[in-house]
Amino acid sequence: MAIERIIKAAVDRGASDIHIKAGDSVRARIDGRLVALTKQALTAEQTRAIALRLLETEEERQRIDALRDHDCSWAQPGVGRFRVNIMRQRGAHSIVMRVIPENVPTVEALRLPPVIERIAHAERGMVLVTGVTGSGKSSTMAAMVNTINAHYEKHIVTLENPIEFLHTDLKASITQREVGIDTETFRMGLRAALRQDPDVILIGEMRDAETIDTAMKAAETGHLLISTLHTPDAQSTIMRVVAMFPAEEQSVVRIRLAESLHAVVSQRLLPRANGQGRVPACEVMIVTPTIRDLIIENRVGEIRDYIADGHVQYGMQTFDQHLTELVNTGEVDFEVALAAATRPADFELNFRTLSRGQRAPTPLANAAITAAANRATAAVPGRPAGAVPAMPSHPLGTGPTLPPMATSPQGMTVVTSPSPFGREGEDSVFGTGFEGLFGA
Repeated sequence: MAIERIIKAAVDRGASDIHIKAGDSVRARIDGRLVALTKQALTAEQTRAIALRLLETEEERQRIDALRDHDCSWAQPGVGRFRVNIMRQRGAHSIVMRVIPENVPTVEALRLPPVIERIAHAERGMVLVTGVTGSGKSSTMAAMVNTINAHYEKHIVTLENPIEFLHTDLKASITQREVGIDTETFRMGLRAALRQDPDVILIGEMRDAETIDTAMKAAETGHLLISTLHTPDAQSTIMRVVAMFPAEEQSVVRIRLAESLHAVVSQRLLPRANGQGRVPACEVMIVTPTIRDLIIENRVGEIRDYIADGHVQYGMQTFDQHLTELVNTGEVDFEVALAAATRPADFELNFRTLSRGQRAPTPLANAAITAAANRATAAVPGRPAGAVPAMPSHPLGTGPTLPPMATSPQGMTVVTSPSPFGREGEDSVFGTGFEGLFGA
């Protein structure tokens, strides 16, 4: 069939997704861009025929015209495996196919931070892989399962819709269940998984409070649970989980989440500087005793600073730290990294500081400096709040004021003193980093 040749050509060109829609040409997402593969637009009858070929069962084919949103998988020898979504748009069928690599990826092959492999070795707890659609979450989870499979004699149960990567039993025994075929819903499959002697449970997506509640119970009872959320970073992940529950339950949920959560890995895919493929930028949070307290006390806004300061000791990193590394190694252009940064202004300032060989102050160091400044102007008895202490009498003047500044007589040469901030032509201690504000 002609469509199979087109799909094969898209896979050979490194496509991640293929779009088939009535009234448009076949398109493929290659290196993040949606590229047309054909010149001729498809008709509604042609897209319906393609959808019929992709459906798995005769029952589904019989009700093709009643389908509005349908998920399935499709495989063809010599072509590849795909996750398929069939939908209706403008009264006609439309199809989006996600390419599933034949080989299960590794952490190294995906160029993920090494700390993610350490996370996969955890004995228990909840690990959440987050990011927008198409950011590589499924590949990262597959790499973590692959690590466990290669090192431990464990039972791994996966709940997916549909099954994407096909794992081969190595040291571990892997049970892969597809929602809609092997179990009715994620919720029911997860409940059943707890009675199937699992060591590790992977859930394709947590969509509601009941599934999250059961997932936390699984982590609380000594299992390693891996799942995904469509959140951009660690802070928003915690807030999203808590917000899924009623207000009167949220204080208890924060305590349970703090105790059961082990790590959050958030990622974004960025185009490589050489134009060939994409590279993941990751934020990694390991739940330390300090971060656990911040979650319980609802001080989630402070977590990013602790992630940044835990880079050396725990292997944690913020998006901006990883983006700086990717720019320094030449994998990503600075402009691309700046656009993807969580705090673009701070990222630019810190990057320019580091590029000049100076050590940028950490977020917690900045917070300490601010706190010290606030203490210096704190209210004391007899002084208005926020007032700066008065200066003592100056020996060269009268009262708290300094003598008037001397000026050069008219027509005389102005004499200047050496700058305390550095010699002419050299960087001063305050000089780096301000070019982005005032120009070079």
